[in-house]
Amino acid sequence: MTRYLRHILLLICALAGATSAVYAQSDAQLTQYYEVPSYYNSAALGTSDLLRIRGGMRMQWIGIHGAPRSFAATAEMPVKLLGKRLGVGLVTQQEGIGLYSNFGLSAQAAYQQPLFKGRLSIGVGLGFIDQSFKGSEVNLPDDDDYHQGSDDAIPMNDIRGTAFDVSLGLFYTHKLFWAGLSVNHLNSPVITLDSESGEGGNEDNYEFQVGRTAYFMAGSNIAIKNTLLEVIPSVMVKTDFQFTTGEVTARLRYNKFLSAGLGYRWKDALMVILGAEFKGFFIGYSYDYPTSAIIKGSSGSHEVFAGYSLKLDFSEKNKNKHKSIRIM
Repeated sequence: MTRYLRHILLLICALAGATSAVYAQSDAQLTQYYEVPSYYNSAALGTSDLLRIRGGMRMQWIGIHGAPRSFAATAEMPVKLLGKRLGVGLVTQQEGIGLYSNFGLSAQAAYQQPLFKGRLSIGVGLGFIDQSFKGSEVNLPDDDDYHQGSDDAIPMNDIRGTAFDVSLGLFYTHKLFWAGLSVNHLNSPVITLDSESGEGGNEDNYEFQVGRTAYFMAGSNIAIKNTLLEVIPSVMVKTDFQFTTGEVTARLRYNKFLSAGLGYRWKDALMVILGAEFKGFFIGYSYDYPTSAIIKGSSGSHEVFAGYSLKLDFSEKNKNKHKSIRIM
């Protein structure tokens, strides 16, 4: 609820102060964050020998009109360049909340270096954020003491703006655990929203500033001896330097096929998580049961992710081997 109210309040501030910039977080809240680590950390690329694709949709706070609807997708793979191992990837998102929406697309690259029997990655993401507001759908009642039918500070035309975006991250992988620290929107981009119709007016005075957001993620895979089971705990802490929250999950996976688990987001929700993997294909589902006052108006949140992973061959074995002409 806090995140939703912050979006609304920041949007109101943006509309009320036509020439002033405001700050807001533009990253989607995802329960299955561990499936798309590169969404939050540009260094979480090429950590395995897999071409890995993930995409999913989140329907937040079912029952509340205008509640957030989010889509996120990532694609990443390792590459070798001049004998060095790199990770490359793409990340995109689309989120709508009421009359406001944002779209982002970023290209990512990460340099990897062996360290302490593990691998440290340093990554950067370069892309853009596009934000818009459907002013043509604004309806201001004028039959009470709290509203007026027209307000010069509120755009009545659809407005849109785009800005350059930068992210930076560190990610460490070890056979026993993984951990990452990152900052998204490092340049704190300021987006100037102009009228999409090309009409003049004061629409070009609206600005939306995306604040820096820091993330810490960590997790592990703990095999249970003499069984086909493993415990997979993970944690994520995020802050926009004004508000900080965190969540923890614990999943049990059988034979690298079926998984189920529980999670908790601080003062927000309890989560139930299900997943299945088969021959490179993946599908996951999560349900968030609110523990805050939002439960009075919502039955919870649903999230579905799907993806595919393909094993890549980085071995040097038989690289120059040729068949004999005598047996062809």
